[in-house]
This record gives sequence, structure tokens and C-alpha cells, in this order.
Amino acid sequence: MRVRRRPCRRERRSRAAVATATAALFVLLGALTGCDAADDADGGASQAARRPSPKPTFIWDRSPASIAAVGDSITRGFDACTVLADCPEVSWATGTDATVRSVAWRLLGEAGAVGRTWNHAKSGARIAELPEQMTRAVADKPELVTVMVGANDACRDDVSHMTSVADFRTFFETSVKKLRSELPKSQLYVSSVPDLKRLWSEGRGNALGKQIWKLGICQSMLGSPDAMDAVAVARRESVQERVVAYNKVLRDVCGRDARCRYDGGAVFEYRFTGEQLSQWDWFHPSKNGQQRLAEIAYRNITAKEPPA
Repeated sequence: MRVRRRPCRRERRSRAAVATATAALFVLLGALTGCDAADDADGGASQAARRPSPKPTFIWDRSPASIAAVGDSITRGFDACTVLADCPEVSWATGTDATVRSVAWRLLGEAGAVGRTWNHAKSGARIAELPEQMTRAVADKPELVTVMVGANDACRDDVSHMTSVADFRTFFETSVKKLRSELPKSQLYVSSVPDLKRLWSEGRGNALGKQIWKLGICQSMLGSPDAMDAVAVARRESVQERVVAYNKVLRDVCGRDARCRYDGGAVFEYRFTGEQLSQWDWFHPSKNGQQRLAEIAYRNITAKEPPA
């Protein structure tokens, strides 16, 4: 018969030490595993927080069946037909003049340009009036709304009176939200603000134009057109920088809306000449200028891809 040997005290102490060490190791591994899991969770959350929001999938109908326009005097055709008067029939957006061939004319045909368009733009309007204009446009339930606004916000008696960029953004965002909340499927085409500095450089060579500008047209840019001192140069640069900032707002806000298309700065970059300016004020577009604006807008609205 085999007799089991009882472990000695030293062996029992050794086994107890091993068990204790093993238990401690398991605890440590568990703690480390928990830390790794927490780190992974935190890292995932951090990565998710850093991950940019997905861009909207743009949905664009290149052949809308009705059009409403909002904006300022350019869209009203001011000074394009007669002095100091609106001439909406030559409007680049909704006009019916066969020589201008407005966006509406090109998209809807002559009958459609007469019966399925609405022009809510107002001469002299600034961005602060855009939400009210958009409210009226929404009531017409158009499939497309065109916007051209901002020149009057930069064209003031003094640069200190120009609309701030923050206010410009607020009013434009409010207008877009109004359209989207009431007409979620209607599209919005946004024109860039024209290059006012080019307006000065093109018109300053015309003696009649400079005399007209003295009556008070866009003094922030066109005042003292021949002055080239540091103060005058800085004044014009301030206006130019503000227009560029306005266009960035239009681009950014429009870019967040799946049914909005910005012109990519096409109007701002257009190299117009005196032929495209009104003979009565050398500021607003002539009929030829309205035609050029219509061409730019139609090309962008019917393009398969939005402007870069």
C-alpha cells in the first residue's frame, strides 16, 4: 500500500506564493484589457468626433418648370431700358425680351417666361430684405429660385456702412431656411456678387460715367475715381475684400444644401467691358450685360455638375 507524502511547510508556502502571483497576474491582465478597451472606445469616439460630416448628395433638376427671382436692381433690369427705371422684361432671370433671352426664356420658352415666372427683386435691396422677398417667392411655389444680391451691401456712402459679413451670413441663411422649410424640393441658384473694383477700373475711363458717379452711386468704390492716394486705394481694397467675403458666405451656405447651386464665382470673375454697362449710369448692366448674365446662369443651371 502506497503512503501519500504530505508536502512540507516549505512546499506549501511555495504553492501559495505561486497561486497568489497567478491571481495577481490575472487581475493585472484584466485591468490592462479593460484599459485597452476603454482606450479603443475613447479612440473610436475621438476619431468619430474628428471625422468630417458627410457632404450632402446633390440633387439637381436641369429643367425646372417655373422660376421665381429675388435680389436687387440688377435682377429688375434697372437703367437697362430707360433712365432711372426698372425694366424687368430684360431681367437676366425672368425677362421676356427676345434679345436678352433670360434664364426663364431659355428654360421655359417664350410662353413659360410670361406665365410661369415671378420677379420679387427690388431695386436698392440689400441682404436684409432677402428673407421677406423669399417669403413672397415661396408663396408662388416655384421649382427654381434665383438669387443675386450683395452689391448694395458693399456699395455705401462710406466703407464703415457696409453690411458686416456676419450679418450677411445671418440674413442669407435665414432666406435659405425659409425656402427649404416651405418648399423642400425647390432648387436655389445663387449668383456671385459682381466685381465692383472692375466696375471702377472699366468706368473711370469714361468722362460721362465719372460725372454720373458723382451723383452718389456706390461712393465706397466709385467716389473720387481718379484718386490714387493711399487712402483711396485702401478704401477700394476694403470694398473688394468685403465682396470676396460675401461670395464666400454664398458659396459656403449654398454648399450645405443639396438643392442649391452656387455659380462658382462666375459673375464675379466675368471680364465685362463698357458694352455691358448701362449708358445712363455706368453701373448697372445694359441689355447686353443682362444677356451675358443670362448666359452664365443658364450654362450653370443646365450643367451636369455644379461649378467648381
